[in-house]
Amino acid sequence: MGNDLSQYLQPTYYIDSEASEVIAFARDAACGRETPLDKGVALFYAVRDKIRYDPYRIDLEKKEAFKASVIIGKGYGYCVAKAIVLVAVARASGIPSRLGFADVRNHLSTERLRQLMKTDTFIFHGYTELFLGDRWVKATPTFNLSLCDKFGVSPLNFDGKNDSLFHPYDREGKRHMEYIRDHGPFADVPYEKIVAYFRKCYPAFFQHHDNVGTHDFEQEARAEKK
Repeated sequence: MGNDLSQYLQPTYYIDSEASEVIAFARDAACGRETPLDKGVALFYAVRDKIRYDPYRIDLEKKEAFKASVIIGKGYGYCVAKAIVLVAVARASGIPSRLGFADVRNHLSTERLRQLMKTDTFIFHGYTELFLGDRWVKATPTFNLSLCDKFGVSPLNFDGKNDSLFHPYDREGKRHMEYIRDHGPFADVPYEKIVAYFRKCYPAFFQHHDNVGTHDFEQEARAEKK
């Protein structure tokens, strides 16, 4: 790879950084910021809180559901979708960016989601890497602030200099997130690989996909914390 970052600045079918929706989101989020670092930080918070985390409405049938512009238009998405958006708006802002994937054991879940998934292990959890200050920095914009409040988990922050990964414990000292395996970085969305992994690991979830999409994750989190 060397020092050639061109592939991490180019638009793709999924990371459609040239789309008007992506450009507008990036422009509004980074308004007034001059440096790549300041822009990257602003983009992180915009994706974290303006794109609501929703693990129920994952559409594996339509490739366009994984396009950044489509996700922005919906205003919600799960970890991979939100990582795709952050990569796209970063590229639209001239910041080299790429996707990262890891298998994680996630304790920030609800009883209904655990029953549907039949596991607390999330395969191919998505995060983002931004090239800032001459190095790659990891950023995880998955859980929006309102959701973290409902779960009693401190939201992830990002300063553009240090990796922003999931805290291992919540505010009460209980297990939150454990990284099991890192799949490494990708310049584009490995759509076929994601679909194959998900169908293999979560057959019950996608077998009942039509009903799954009617659930509200934030409402479930609020109810379980009462």
